Amino acid sequence: MKIAVVNSRTSLIIENRIVDVEEASRGDLSADPIRMFDQWAALSALAGSGIALTGMPEADESAMQLPQPMPVQAFGIGLNYADHAEESGLDLPAAPLVFPKFSSSIVGPDAVLRLSSETVDWEAELVVVIGVDCFDVEVDDAWSVVAALTVGQDISDRVVQFEGGANPQFGLGKSAPGFGPIGPWLVSVDEFALETLALDISCTLNGETKQSSNTSNLIFDVPTLVSYLSKRVELKAGDIIFTGTPSGIGWGRTPKELLAPGDVLETTIEGIGTLRTVVAAR
Repeated sequence: MKIAVVNSRTSLIIENRIVDVEEASRGDLSADPIRMFDQWAALSALAGSGIALTGMPEADESAMQLPQPMPVQAFGIGLNYADHAEESGLDLPAAPLVFPKFSSSIVGPDAVLRLSSETVDWEAELVVVIGVDCFDVEVDDAWSVVAALTVGQDISDRVVQFEGGANPQFGLGKSAPGFGPIGPWLVSVDEFALETLALDISCTLNGETKQSSNTSNLIFDVPTLVSYLSKRVELKAGDIIFTGTPSGIGWGRTPKELLAPGDVLETTIEGIGTLRTVVAAR
């Protein structure tokens, strides 16, 4: 099941057509995105009910909005691919390295990223969407509390991130307006082989590939991350987890490559889709 928000209404994406869930359910389901996770099972049933698509509008990713309600909490995971830790000159973490991405940074697809400085970098990431309120979840049960996966960019101002020296400010460096684009839609976890979750992930800048990896290379996999977080904080339906980025960031290159006005950043994950972000001056 693919779920998007179009014209501020929850919609299914079926065979590249937009299906308004309230209209398709004849009013049984609300199209208000705030009800999305309360209705998740019913949305899944509707998606599989054989909806007649004649006359339904074609999906236009440029018209799509943040594909879920604004999350109460957004978490980032640092150094979760070994090659990224190596390019950053840092040791592999012994446990998930968690930082906040403040919710005010979260935006949808085709958002305009207005640069906060000349030291802003990209990070392609798989994003996990929590489906129910939960606490103290075991690893073996973790997938049961995950509703969906989507594509994300953990945009980062490297100077702000590291201005604390030995005490870096990851949360502040990664939470300026527009620094957390996700989308273009959510894909329910029943669409994936969860035992392995081996999804190709890539990022292009102005059409040139900058990052290319696979989610099977995550140091701490999705169930481990969900369980680890849930044993320390209560997770809420709609919370999101940016699971980490592979190598290929601009800051790790010689010479460094950073985002500039006019750039187009595209992040693609197999089985989900492509998230497009346009860069502009503040």
